[in-house]
Amino acid sequence: MNLRVALALGTATLAVGALAPAAAAGPAGIVWEASCAPGYDCGHLDVPLSYQDPSLGTVRLAIARLPATDQAHKLGTIFSNPGGPGSSGRFAPALTPTLHARFDIVGFDPRGVGASAKIHCFTDPAQTAVLQRALGTFPLTRAAEQQQIADTRTVTDLCEQNAGPLANHLSTGTIARDLDRLRVAFGERKLRYYGKSYGTYLGETYANLFPGATGTLALDAVDDPTRWSAGPGPMSYRLQGFADAPRALESFLDACGTRCPFDYNAILDRLEAAPATVSYQTAIARIHNYLTDAQAAPELAAFLRSLADPASPAPPSAGEPPDVDSLLGGGATLCSDAANPRNPAVWWNYAERADRIARSFGPYDVYKTLPCATWELSDPGRYTGPWNRPTAPILLLANRQGDLETPYAGAQRTERLLGNARLLTLDTYGHGSRGKSACIDRRLDDYFTTGALPAPGTLCAPDRGPFG
Repeated sequence: MNLRVALALGTATLAVGALAPAAAAGPAGIVWEASCAPGYDCGHLDVPLSYQDPSLGTVRLAIARLPATDQAHKLGTIFSNPGGPGSSGRFAPALTPTLHARFDIVGFDPRGVGASAKIHCFTDPAQTAVLQRALGTFPLTRAAEQQQIADTRTVTDLCEQNAGPLANHLSTGTIARDLDRLRVAFGERKLRYYGKSYGTYLGETYANLFPGATGTLALDAVDDPTRWSAGPGPMSYRLQGFADAPRALESFLDACGTRCPFDYNAILDRLEAAPATVSYQTAIARIHNYLTDAQAAPELAAFLRSLADPASPAPPSAGEPPDVDSLLGGGATLCSDAANPRNPAVWWNYAERADRIARSFGPYDVYKTLPCATWELSDPGRYTGPWNRPTAPILLLANRQGDLETPYAGAQRTERLLGNARLLTLDTYGHGSRGKSACIDRRLDDYFTTGALPAPGTLCAPDRGPFG
């Protein structure tokens, strides 16, 4: 799960009118558009708002195609999703040079996100200020907990008042049915697909809704679908991404060596007692984000040195302000998919348990799903299993030294759970394996071009260590 909130927020998009009228007859085809980002072909496809009741009209999906560079020897189309939920996926990356040569690569903004049909929770830009207090943080005191619950309820109340009917048709089951419409629209007999992070849950859902149409699916940074969809406690606790944080941090500190002449826990103790230039919660969010990419180790080392020595300048915080509407569309997807407690007060106890496993990373993770306690959502297209339907072989990718978003143990469980899956492991920490190892990318090429899977237990080395 990768639903994070930056502390700096831009102005919300306030346009309305996400729904299009129902098509007169038959499924709509792709409409190609005149302008697009360089190298891509842009278009859109209208799909049913509800697959259970097509009379409710349609919603628009924004798509973009990165054409194969060797069209004479093209093998077909690979569809792609980068994660989220709530992240734009329209302009998919080339994946690998070989795959870019032999396949058109198609990305799309899932419903609720980016240039596709979206929900709009706010009627006044000033209302977005409450998001800074409600999301992307965690409370340290009981008083702060009560304030965060109240602020979160304000956000979800505004969404219930203003979001409209689309909010109840944003589950991953519905998005998987959209993906099948895209497959058909592009004339593909079976789905070829690369999904990362939340995109793995979308791929798992597709494979079990449409096992006969499942071709080659590569799922990178694997979510455990059983823990995502059901179980006791908040979904963000069940996934246990925070449990990989100590291993990833240890890997980083081992690699950092003499570059890191400080006591990590002493830094947290001092911040928790008396925040300096950044708050305790902001520091944890930045450390978490740095640990999702081993190649960000130099920036993480510099940030920790700045916290240990206030005279040392901190590296600037990266990232652009989020698209608020897409962020909340992704939240609607998450809350539609996952069983969560309806009492927001129970998050405190689960955060305490998580904190004992992974100091500070636990509460940061657990409170991501607090809005699901007070947001009333119900998508009739929601899918909750089974997860083991027989399919063509599915390739799973995961990082064994720790992934704070999608833990390695979840990938191991998913390999055993799915009807036909093989796990390929990268020996590093961070979130996602593609593009970090020639060994990984070569096996991705083999899988998509020939269907070949790596031998069981294959372990790949990264091309570079955390410090090069």
